[in-house]
Amino acid sequence: MHPALNILIKAARRASQIINRASLDLEHLQVTTKRQSDFVTEVDRAAEAAIIEVLREAYPEYGILAEESGQTAGSASGSEYQWIIDPLDGTTNFIHGFPQYAVSIALAHRGQITQSVVFDTVHNEMFTASKGGGAFLNERRIRVSKCLRLDEALIGTGFPYRIYDHIDAYLAIFKELARKTAGIRRPGAAALDLAYVACGRFDGFWEFGLSPWDIAGGALLISEAGGLVSDLAGNENYLQTGNLVAGTPKVFAQLLQVIDSHRTPGLAA
Repeated sequence: MHPALNILIKAARRASQIINRASLDLEHLQVTTKRQSDFVTEVDRAAEAAIIEVLREAYPEYGILAEESGQTAGSASGSEYQWIIDPLDGTTNFIHGFPQYAVSIALAHRGQITQSVVFDTVHNEMFTASKGGGAFLNERRIRVSKCLRLDEALIGTGFPYRIYDHIDAYLAIFKELARKTAGIRRPGAAALDLAYVACGRFDGFWEFGLSPWDIAGGALLISEAGGLVSDLAGNENYLQTGNLVAGTPKVFAQLLQVIDSHRTPGLAA
């Protein structure tokens, strides 16, 4: 196992201790609103601080892009390496006691994701991946499903909940896929949704308007599990655009075709 991946796992477990303790006393949770339908709790901040402490101790020179504290340079400005952190993906679920949330941490080298962890703290499922080394769930190798046909596929998605500029395009895609797939699910934690594609629970996934920390950890899991991930144009700019399509190789192609047919001029790839 790559040394950096060991540190990722350690950091994710440290954050999970904070999250799991807080989940037992949600009535006293302090919640603030960053913007419409976008919440943050003291748990998010404490978990992020714990993650950063572990990462800084091991690799003080690496840069950090974290959901709550933003982007910070390492002690050596301009580091080629950057940690990308979502301390609690699925905060809204967490606040409501809905057991679908996760810690997501990835390491990028020159903009390419090389190591990642998505840790489902509720079910103690640790998804890990190293570039070129495969994807694993609790140390067991995982692969995307063998699904070949869109009409047999279970597809994950995330409904727009902050920015509604492209809601009409999204609903048109949803309507067509509702007819053409075996089903659509929206659990509410993108990092876990992508992990579910990697281990075959979902056959495909799409969403608009995600942030890099929502995507980074899960995207590497999928590619290392034999799946495909792209932006809406079939390219690799999803970390920049926040718009993502993923799936098994066959389902991915069919899913991308449906989405592309409903893209409006203002919807970036």
